[in-house]
Amino acid sequence: MNRVICTSTSSFQTVCQRHFRAALWITFAIVTLASSGWSAAEDRPNILVIMVDDMGFSDIGPYGSEIPTPHLDALAANGAKFSQFYNTGRCCPTRAALLTGLYSHQTGIGWMTTDQKVEGYRGRLNDQCVTIGEVLGQAGYFTAMTGKWHVGFKQGVTPWGRGFDRSLNLPAGGLHFFNQTGSKGGTKLFLNGHEVAKDDPQFDPPWYGSDLWTEQGIEFIDEAIAEDKPFFWYLAHVAPHFPCMAPEATIAKYRGKYMDGWDKLREERYARQIQSGLIDASWSLEPRPEQIPAWESLSQEEKERYDDMMAIYAAMIEEIDKNIGKLVSALDSRGKLDNTLILFLSDNGGNAEAGVSGRYEGDSPGDPHSDVFIGRCWAHLNNTPFRKYKHYNHEGGIATPLIAHWPDKIQPSTDQKAWIKTPTHVIDLMATCVDLAKAEYPTQFKGNEIHPLEGQSLQPLLTGQGEFAERALYWEHEGNAAVRVGNRKLVRQGARGEWELFDLGADRTEQVNLAADNPDEVSNLQKQWRQWAKSHQVLPKPTKQKKKK
Repeated sequence: MNRVICTSTSSFQTVCQRHFRAALWITFAIVTLASSGWSAAEDRPNILVIMVDDMGFSDIGPYGSEIPTPHLDALAANGAKFSQFYNTGRCCPTRAALLTGLYSHQTGIGWMTTDQKVEGYRGRLNDQCVTIGEVLGQAGYFTAMTGKWHVGFKQGVTPWGRGFDRSLNLPAGGLHFFNQTGSKGGTKLFLNGHEVAKDDPQFDPPWYGSDLWTEQGIEFIDEAIAEDKPFFWYLAHVAPHFPCMAPEATIAKYRGKYMDGWDKLREERYARQIQSGLIDASWSLEPRPEQIPAWESLSQEEKERYDDMMAIYAAMIEEIDKNIGKLVSALDSRGKLDNTLILFLSDNGGNAEAGVSGRYEGDSPGDPHSDVFIGRCWAHLNNTPFRKYKHYNHEGGIATPLIAHWPDKIQPSTDQKAWIKTPTHVIDLMATCVDLAKAEYPTQFKGNEIHPLEGQSLQPLLTGQGEFAERALYWEHEGNAAVRVGNRKLVRQGARGEWELFDLGADRTEQVNLAADNPDEVSNLQKQWRQWAKSHQVLPKPTKQKKKK
């Protein structure tokens, strides 16, 4: 009996020792994983980045627009809004910079998606960069993207190949309706790496693109919830990019509302921007360029044509905002809204392509078979109060709204005139994601050396905790170039253009060129820009650009 008892005691001790060692190992593993960023889902926020395509600085309510955007208004009122956030001035480079946290030339997309045989202009994300999907996926996030990709799809760079667990995407953009015809009607659609028909029953046609990208993304969120993972969702809307199209019922709401014309409407946006504290009253509204006719000089027929063009565009903004409401409601009903950081921005300034006249073609402009570009006159309104448009590095080309909403961490200001005025850039979004996700940005990935991050986390600006260091910001696209140091900005239109110098603290609308009075400063900033350009694959430039069809 005693021997049996002794044996049982020994076995019990052995089992206890095993359990104790196991418990120690589990405790060690938990501590190690937590310290490396693999904490429970609720300890790290979900992150949703929403980028729209070709929307100007002043096209939503918080930034001065007359277009009703109640859902974006609510995000801004209950979150944070940035007055000096920047993109790169063009679609592909901005997407590359957003996804990687690098300046676009470092990723291989210094222009568009044509391979121009120079490292900064290969037209695809290269192997010296990583995407937010790749980095956050390594940190245990469920990663998804919906909408416009446009960072080298035809060269083999795909969402599913660059870190996204789930995706519903177009190779580029321009598709708004399931039955669209015209130049963009043949665009292919891919679901999780497989081509699918645009009228596939699983998408419940007929559909409009802004609905499709949102609703599919919500389904992806449900997969993340089922797997008990935090999620990163990159929602890249195609709207309001040309060809401008929207549901007829939405367009009809706006017909006649633009008969006041761009001159009056621009003054009204400018007044609202001053009233909201977005801009300083001392910053002069840029005068209407000579090439744009005065509204009152137009015939009634011309006014009605222009009115309808802008009605279509306004309808696209409403459709985007409606879907913001849809996804916010979905997050809220799933108990995920409070711990989700939502970021909303545009990829470049308003688009003046198609010139003063714009384009207005089709039996029913705005429908799936038409071809509408709003043109330069309305782009001048889109970018109130700034100079220039998409493509350029003046403020009208590179300034974008940025709205941030995160109830758990962002305390809305009691002063609705409060804006985050620190100059910030789309390169900062990767750093923000890495910081909040407790992820590790790699020095090597899949055997390749990775460029160091260029951006900085926005967390100090969002939460008021920590410091956001001052730094210079740089731009280059199609020979247009700029550098901003503090409030001083050196900017050039075209590779052979004269450099202009502006004090953005006193003159953010770039009306008073200080270059002639400050030659030494111009020279120093020019040298600083050139040094950056040489070290970031901006230079050498291709000998000849070929436009992608």
